[in-house]
Amino acid sequence: MMNRMDSGGEAKLRYGDADFEVLRPGAYVRCAVTGEAIPLDLLRYWSAERQEPYRDAAASLQRELQLRGRA
Repeated sequence: MMNRMDSGGEAKLRYGDADFEVLRPGAYVRCAVTGEAIPLDLLRYWSAERQEPYRDAAASLQRELQLRGRA
């Protein structure tokens, strides 16, 4: 089995409801709100619907409010 952190670059993922699938190995993904690099082992927040990762719950909420026109 390939380690998710095998490559040092940016990973490409497919986000599911409870987990994600690695499409291109890498060490991190970029937060859709802040652009901050998120190491895969620390990735806890994403939207399966929008296929976007977030650095934390606050960034996830900020994105939701942006899309609803409240931020």
